[in-house]
Amino acid sequence: MQNLVIYNTLHRQKERFEPIAAPNVGMYVCGPTVYGDPHLGHARPAITFDVLFRYLKRIGYKVRYVRNITDVGHLEHDADEGDDKIAKKARLEQLEPMEIAQHYTNRYHDAMRMLNVLPPSIEPQATGHIIEQEQLVKEIIENGFAYESNGSIYFDVQKYDKVHRYGILSGRNLNDMIGNSRELSGVDEKRNQADFALWKRAMPEHIMRWPSPWSQGFPGWHCECTAMGRKYLGNRFDIHGGGMDLIFPHHECEIAQAVASQGEQMVKYWMHNNMITINGQKMGKSLNNFITLEQFFTGQHEILTQAYTPMTIRFFILSAHYRGTVDFSNEALTAAQKGYERLMNSIEELKRTPASNDSDEQTRQFVSTLCNKCYEAMNDDLMTPAVISTLFEASHLLNAINARKAQISAADLEELTKTMHLFTFDILGLRNERGADNSAREEAYGKVVDMILDLRNKAKQEKNWAVSDEIRDSLSSAGFVVKDTKDGVTWRLDK
Repeated sequence: MQNLVIYNTLHRQKERFEPIAAPNVGMYVCGPTVYGDPHLGHARPAITFDVLFRYLKRIGYKVRYVRNITDVGHLEHDADEGDDKIAKKARLEQLEPMEIAQHYTNRYHDAMRMLNVLPPSIEPQATGHIIEQEQLVKEIIENGFAYESNGSIYFDVQKYDKVHRYGILSGRNLNDMIGNSRELSGVDEKRNQADFALWKRAMPEHIMRWPSPWSQGFPGWHCECTAMGRKYLGNRFDIHGGGMDLIFPHHECEIAQAVASQGEQMVKYWMHNNMITINGQKMGKSLNNFITLEQFFTGQHEILTQAYTPMTIRFFILSAHYRGTVDFSNEALTAAQKGYERLMNSIEELKRTPASNDSDEQTRQFVSTLCNKCYEAMNDDLMTPAVISTLFEASHLLNAINARKAQISAADLEELTKTMHLFTFDILGLRNERGADNSAREEAYGKVVDMILDLRNKAKQEKNWAVSDEIRDSLSSAGFVVKDTKDGVTWRLDK
């Protein structure tokens, strides 16, 4: 197994990944709240932890990957007051809440398939685990860290903080969070403004409700992940992931719930991907810069200058490190599209690359170190941009070989092909969107086009520029894109 190092938000440093019960790995990632179409913000954590899932399996671990569906209890503005987002949408559209949840769950799954995100091992829904969430609340009450108020149950943050530390993940100080809460005491059901809901009594108009020892109501948003993570991964598991926007309050509250109920942390490594902005601004409906994945795929949004394929979106996200910020712009996505196409062209060129009796020294050295360089990048906290950069180095080598400026043996060509396929498709999870038909056609035409380009190269050597240009233009009119580069000539079938 590789020596994987990942950044642990809990300790704010990179740490060697050492599973609790190797070779088994338990990983939980916060999934979507299904009340609207999936957007670019959903794509980043899905792709980030898909790559982690793929890589852990590749290096020999047996991974149980749990990604939840939030279909109840997530209130407006992530507060303890207001409407449940799904129930609100159901009222507006005069549908059952579970119709809303199912519709947008299906939409999310469709988008994930298009992005080539593997399905998780288990995808539990919050509404299917009400009993487990009630049990969690009972345990916290029994241990003295929660109280009832008007049929609702709240976590007593101040009491918890006296024994443990609230704010260990986010680095926040409770006194700063409480502020003037003492003066506000009694304004609502909470003893303190920092307290959060474990169970909410449903108002008469609230559609989604379940019986409990305290009231007809529904669980607080934070309960579901603690309850479902524990059910499917045990009291202690390896990785909990999500976006940085979930560090506080969601993941901070998850830690408090776990410690308050079972006396210890559930999670060894907390991992968080950074956010995506649009032209430097936070993505949001109020700013009119909110773009769904379907709008990216169709180009049907006023901000977009064109449609972008799912693999362009995936390549765009992987071109930045998962903990770095990613700013969307049409220019950035156009660059990602070109980068993706360049990589796919190189993969296809592997089929046409001529093998020699032996590799030259530089080629032999490159091929012998390529796989290790890619593994080293992945082992360094999933440094996908470095992997892509190394694969582009392989593209330069292929251009040189095809231009007869370098040579490669059959064994080294096989190794190069194997490595490029492994990291491009199996680990980064990219897919050739041109499809099997185009690939088959290119392979069939390959020898003929290469022969024609050899004639063109001979014409160029004889300085017969008219014949050289005529061959290039004729190929272009037939649907072939021919490019003269510093490393030689390349070609591909136009899409």
